[in-house]
Amino acid sequence: MALLKEFKDFALKGNVMDLAVGVIIGAAFNAIVKSLVEDIITPLILTPLLEKANLKNLSELTIPGTAVKYGLFLSNVISFVIVAFTLFLIVKGINATRKKEAEAPAAPPAPSNEEKLLMEIRDALKSRPNL
Repeated sequence: MALLKEFKDFALKGNVMDLAVGVIIGAAFNAIVKSLVEDIITPLILTPLLEKANLKNLSELTIPGTAVKYGLFLSNVISFVIVAFTLFLIVKGINATRKKEAEAPAAPPAPSNEEKLLMEIRDALKSRPNL
């Protein structure tokens, strides 16, 4: 039973849950980027180039005389660059926010009891008439 309790504590920790959410969002984001590359960038930019080369789709881009399909590799490189740049912008935004929080000056600490007592004595001495 101790093993199950340890596993439960581990699995329900904030870091593990955050990681799980990040992986799920990352997978969904990957699907969006893949669709962007395959459904928008490829038809708009690469299709005219493919037509000039007398090809129908990106997977037909191969090194002549070999089975090396560099067209699919090119598509994956474009996807990677988009994902990497987006993550760079996200991390940059987070770091800027953290930097602003770090730069905010902290409130000065409240005086200790001894300092308060010394201030009261000082004020009392100031209010006394000079003898």
